Amino acid sequence: MVEMDTIKQETLAILEEVLELSQIQKGQLFVLGLSSSEVIGGHIGKHSSLEVGQVIVKTILDVLSERGIYLAVQGCEHVNRALVVERDFALAKDLEIVNVLPSLHAGGSGQLAAFEYMDDPVEVEFVTAYAGLDIGDTAIGMHVKHVQVPLRPTLRQIGHAHVTALASRPKLIGGARALYQEDMIRKR
Repeated sequence: MVEMDTIKQETLAILEEVLELSQIQKGQLFVLGLSSSEVIGGHIGKHSSLEVGQVIVKTILDVLSERGIYLAVQGCEHVNRALVVERDFALAKDLEIVNVLPSLHAGGSGQLAAFEYMDDPVEVEFVTAYAGLDIGDTAIGMHVKHVQVPLRPTLRQIGHAHVTALASRPKLIGGARALYQEDMIRKR
């Protein structure tokens, strides 16, 4: 069994690096996909752990809140990948609020934790995040705006779960004569 303190430290290390690499700014949205089953060494959707979800979501939410970055927590396919966000964010962005409450095996431990730790959580069907973290191969790409840039944090696992990350950059438009601003994500 993976220790909760280890999960917290791995989450924090990866998150800090992804935030730096992505250049995400205050007011932007960060999406989290989480399979607690994968973190503890099980198969996605089969061995959900509320405690793992709580540790990871609380760690991420604390860091993002300090920086003024919003969090969206993706649910599993049993809630059609709906996302938990703060109500004020949903209203400000005119997102459609949907009526579903997550459970451990429909939505998952990350969504349950978001409902526990967010101030006024609601479920929405779609978001367009600036960057995100995928813990356990949960497929967050549908929630990150184009053009997506894969990030490769130094640490690529939390517990037993494979970790990937995405950021986005402005589309390059124009033709042979166009000039472009420096790409801060690809620059590194």
